Amino acid sequence: MSALLEKLQRLRRQAGAVSAAGSRSAATAAQTPANAAVESLAGEGAEAVPRVAAESSSAASPLSPAKPAPGLPARSGAPVAAELQRLRRLLDLRPASELPPPRRAPSAAPLRGEEIAPGLYFVEQHFPDPGPAALLPPRWPQAEPVPCERFLCFDSETTGLAGGSGTRAFMLGAADWREGGLRVRQLYLSALSGEAAMLAEFARWIQPDSVLVSYNGRSYDAPLLAARYRLQRLPDPIKPCAHVDLLHPVRRAYRGRWENCRLATIERRLLQIVREDDLPGSEAPAAWRSWLRQGFSTNLLRVLEHNRQDVITLARLLRHMDQAASPDGWMQG
Repeated sequence: MSALLEKLQRLRRQAGAVSAAGSRSAATAAQTPANAAVESLAGEGAEAVPRVAAESSSAASPLSPAKPAPGLPARSGAPVAAELQRLRRLLDLRPASELPPPRRAPSAAPLRGEEIAPGLYFVEQHFPDPGPAALLPPRWPQAEPVPCERFLCFDSETTGLAGGSGTRAFMLGAADWREGGLRVRQLYLSALSGEAAMLAEFARWIQPDSVLVSYNGRSYDAPLLAARYRLQRLPDPIKPCAHVDLLHPVRRAYRGRWENCRLATIERRLLQIVREDDLPGSEAPAAWRSWLRQGFSTNLLRVLEHNRQDVITLARLLRHMDQAASPDGWMQG
């Protein structure tokens, strides 16, 4: 009879535990997904089933502490700390003191020049070069020599070499003779929003009687800038001016003597100018995009130096071609 009573009492206790588990379902559902994942991972392996059994045999009251199942030892603080450590290893959650230091971007050199408009920088330099009193480019149908102050040597650095409306100039440089020396002015963009201001400023440098000097500018720089002026709804200041493209007389005079007639080859072989740490023009678009995306200004400043040397070379090449011209306008061999 005693065995029967014990069985009835055990069934009553089980029925009371089931009803208590139903009353605690709302509190269990409010448990966060992160805690649920931690508990499930903490009970991983052979401990998973005993852990669930221990939780299901908790007291009926939601506020009462959980009791371990019969025959199982109570969980102390040390096993919990060990499980948390194992969980961190599984999830690769290392303490902040063990994490490697974050990679820092290279220190960006300050941009050179003055910001004259949002996204537009201006640089001006003067070099001792008195220049000739007047110039007459070879094979140029002009009765009188042109004063050197009217010549404006210009060059652009663009976002690509394909041309078209998708390519834009992010840097413009110009050199002219002023006050007994060679003045070099440069404009470059630090943001796309400064393009209209750059084009307007460059237009102010060109006078109605200016004679523009470039190297392959008739085929590349002038059409590209004309497209950009058109897209910005600004008048093109280059089209009305006389334009001397030095590439063509250089080819007529020196084709076949050297490996090519690129400006870097001509300045090295003809003018004995050797550049140090020069950034090739083909890398200029990548240098500018790197500045826009990541703020790396080191190569952008190298592009600025490359552009400055280009316009200085144009001024010296123009003077050399004038001195080497014969009276009838042909280049002397």
